[in-house]
Amino acid sequence: MTLDTIDYKLLELLQHNARMTQMEMASAVGLSQPAVAERMRKLEQEGIIRGYAAQVNARKLGKDISAFIGVSIEHPRYNAGFARKILALPDVLECHRVTGSDSYLLKVVTENTESLDRLISELLRVIPGVTRTLTSIVTSSIKEGSHITPAAPEEQIARQSRKGSKKRKSQ
Repeated sequence: MTLDTIDYKLLELLQHNARMTQMEMASAVGLSQPAVAERMRKLEQEGIIRGYAAQVNARKLGKDISAFIGVSIEHPRYNAGFARKILALPDVLECHRVTGSDSYLLKVVTENTESLDRLISELLRVIPGVTRTLTSIVTSSIKEGSHITPAAPEEQIARQSRKGSKKRKSQ
Protein backbone atom coordinates (compact mmCIF):
# COMPACT_ATOMS: atom_id res chain seq x y z
CA MET A 1 0.00 0.00 0.00
CA THR A 2 1.33 3.41 -0.92
CA LEU A 3 0.59 6.04 1.73
CA ASP A 4 -0.04 9.64 0.77
CA THR A 5 -0.19 12.85 2.79
CA ILE A 6 -3.88 12.29 3.57
CA ASP A 7 -3.14 8.83 5.00
CA TYR A 8 -0.41 10.33 7.18
CA LYS A 9 -2.79 13.06 8.34
CA LEU A 10 -5.46 10.47 9.22
CA LEU A 11 -2.90 8.48 11.23
CA GLU A 12 -1.82 11.65 13.02
CA LEU A 13 -5.43 12.55 13.87
CA LEU A 14 -6.19 9.06 15.15
CA GLN A 15 -3.10 8.92 17.32
CA HIS A 16 -4.13 12.15 19.00
CA ASN A 17 -7.79 11.14 19.39
CA ALA A 18 -8.90 7.65 18.36
CA ARG A 19 -12.49 8.56 19.28
CA MET A 20 -12.63 11.14 16.49
CA THR A 21 -15.50 10.36 14.15
CA GLN A 22 -14.98 9.65 10.49
CA MET A 23 -17.00 12.78 9.72
CA GLU A 24 -14.61 14.89 11.81
CA MET A 25 -11.61 13.29 10.09
CA ALA A 26 -13.19 13.82 6.68
CA SER A 27 -13.64 17.49 7.45
CA ALA A 28 -10.02 17.78 8.65
CA VAL A 29 -8.55 16.20 5.49
CA GLY A 30 -11.05 17.47 2.94
CA LEU A 31 -12.59 14.14 1.94
CA SER A 32 -16.02 12.56 2.22
CA GLN A 33 -16.84 10.23 5.11
CA PRO A 34 -17.03 7.15 2.79
CA ALA A 35 -13.58 8.00 1.38
CA VAL A 36 -12.15 8.22 4.92
CA ALA A 37 -13.89 4.94 5.85
CA GLU A 38 -12.27 3.21 2.87
CA ARG A 39 -8.82 4.58 3.72
CA MET A 40 -9.26 3.46 7.33
CA ARG A 41 -10.26 -0.01 6.18
CA LYS A 42 -7.13 -0.25 4.01
CA LEU A 43 -4.86 1.02 6.80
CA GLU A 44 -6.32 -1.62 9.13
CA GLN A 45 -6.13 -4.36 6.48
CA GLU A 46 -2.43 -3.56 5.81
CA GLY A 47 -1.67 -3.74 9.54
CA ILE A 48 -0.62 -0.09 9.69
CA ILE A 49 -3.41 0.49 12.20
CA ARG A 50 -3.13 -2.45 14.60
CA GLY A 51 -6.02 -1.55 16.88
CA TYR A 52 -7.64 1.08 19.07
CA ALA A 53 -7.18 1.34 22.83
CA ALA A 54 -7.83 3.69 25.72
CA GLN A 55 -4.85 4.97 27.68
CA VAL A 56 -5.57 4.33 31.34
CA ASN A 57 -3.98 5.46 34.58
CA ALA A 58 -2.41 2.35 36.14
CA ARG A 59 -2.26 3.87 39.61
CA LYS A 60 -6.00 4.58 39.62
CA LEU A 61 -6.48 0.88 38.81
CA GLY A 62 -4.38 -0.24 41.80
CA LYS A 63 -1.14 -0.83 39.87
CA ASP A 64 1.37 1.35 41.74
CA ILE A 65 4.65 -0.16 40.51
CA SER A 66 6.07 0.16 37.01
CA ALA A 67 9.36 -1.54 36.26
CA PHE A 68 11.65 -2.61 33.46
CA ILE A 69 13.12 -6.07 33.78
CA GLY A 70 16.08 -7.25 31.76
CA VAL A 71 15.99 -11.03 31.30
CA SER A 72 18.93 -13.17 30.18
CA ILE A 73 18.21 -16.45 28.42
CA GLU A 74 20.73 -19.29 28.44
CA HIS A 75 20.31 -20.29 24.78
CA PRO A 76 18.05 -19.30 21.83
CA ARG A 77 16.36 -22.71 21.97
CA TYR A 78 14.47 -21.37 25.01
CA ASN A 79 13.06 -18.31 23.20
CA ALA A 80 9.79 -19.86 22.01
CA GLY A 81 8.95 -21.29 25.44
CA PHE A 82 9.85 -18.00 27.11
CA ALA A 83 7.61 -16.09 24.71
CA ARG A 84 4.64 -18.40 25.39
CA LYS A 85 5.00 -17.92 29.16
CA ILE A 86 5.33 -14.13 28.86
CA LEU A 87 2.20 -13.86 26.70
CA ALA A 88 0.24 -15.41 29.59
CA LEU A 89 1.37 -12.81 32.16
CA PRO A 90 -1.09 -9.88 32.33
CA ASP A 91 1.28 -7.61 34.29
CA VAL A 92 3.81 -7.73 31.42
CA LEU A 93 2.80 -4.89 29.13
CA GLU A 94 5.68 -5.18 26.68
CA CYS A 95 8.34 -7.76 25.87
CA HIS A 96 11.17 -7.00 23.46
CA ARG A 97 14.07 -9.18 22.32
CA VAL A 98 17.09 -6.91 22.57
CA THR A 99 20.80 -6.73 21.95
CA GLY A 100 23.33 -6.22 24.71
CA SER A 101 23.71 -7.98 28.03
CA ASP A 102 20.02 -8.97 28.23
CA SER A 103 18.07 -11.21 25.89
CA TYR A 104 14.72 -9.53 26.59
CA LEU A 105 13.47 -6.31 28.11
CA LEU A 106 10.08 -6.34 29.79
CA LYS A 107 7.88 -3.44 30.83
CA VAL A 108 5.66 -4.46 33.73
CA VAL A 109 2.99 -2.78 35.84
CA THR A 110 1.96 -4.44 39.08
CA GLU A 111 0.26 -3.69 42.40
CA ASN A 112 3.20 -3.26 44.76
CA THR A 113 6.72 -4.44 45.57
CA GLU A 114 5.37 -7.72 46.92
CA SER A 115 3.58 -8.55 43.66
CA LEU A 116 6.67 -7.46 41.71
CA ASP A 117 8.82 -9.81 43.79
CA ARG A 118 6.34 -12.64 43.17
CA LEU A 119 6.36 -11.92 39.42
CA ILE A 120 10.15 -12.05 39.31
CA SER A 121 10.83 -14.97 41.64
CA GLU A 122 7.80 -17.21 41.06
CA LEU A 123 6.92 -16.51 37.44
CA LEU A 124 9.97 -15.21 35.53
CA ARG A 125 12.99 -16.89 37.10
CA VAL A 126 11.36 -20.33 36.91
CA ILE A 127 10.87 -20.18 33.13
CA PRO A 128 13.22 -22.71 31.52
CA GLY A 129 16.31 -21.01 30.13
CA VAL A 130 16.14 -17.86 32.27
CA THR A 131 19.54 -17.33 33.87
CA ARG A 132 19.28 -13.79 35.27
CA THR A 133 16.93 -10.84 35.74
CA LEU A 134 17.81 -7.23 36.43
CA THR A 135 14.98 -4.98 37.57
CA SER A 136 14.75 -1.19 37.47
CA ILE A 137 11.74 0.29 39.26
CA VAL A 138 10.28 3.47 37.78
CA THR A 139 10.25 6.29 40.32
CA SER A 140 8.72 8.90 38.00
CA SER A 141 7.90 9.17 34.32
CA ILE A 142 8.89 12.18 32.28
CA LYS A 143 7.36 10.97 29.03
CA GLU A 144 5.14 8.06 28.15
CA GLY A 145 3.22 7.52 24.99
CA SER A 146 2.50 5.51 21.91
CA HIS A 147 2.42 8.26 19.27
CA ILE A 148 4.56 7.33 16.26
CA THR A 149 5.67 10.00 13.83
CA PRO A 150 6.47 8.42 10.45
CA ALA A 151 10.03 8.80 9.23
CA ALA A 152 10.00 11.73 6.79
CA PRO A 153 6.60 11.09 5.15
CA GLU A 154 7.35 13.50 2.30
CA GLU A 155 10.49 11.53 1.44
CA GLN A 156 8.58 8.23 1.59
CA ILE A 157 5.96 9.58 -0.81
CA ALA A 158 8.65 10.94 -3.16
CA ARG A 159 10.51 7.60 -3.07
CA GLN A 160 7.30 5.67 -3.85
CA SER A 161 6.59 8.07 -6.74
CA ARG A 162 10.10 7.54 -8.15
CA LYS A 163 9.63 3.76 -7.97
CA GLY A 164 6.30 4.05 -9.78
CA SER A 165 7.74 6.21 -12.56
CA LYS A 166 10.71 3.84 -13.03
CA LYS A 167 8.29 0.92 -13.43
CA ARG A 168 6.24 2.83 -16.01
CA LYS A 169 9.38 3.78 -17.98
CA SER A 170 10.61 0.17 -18.09
CA GLN A 171 7.28 -1.11 -19.40
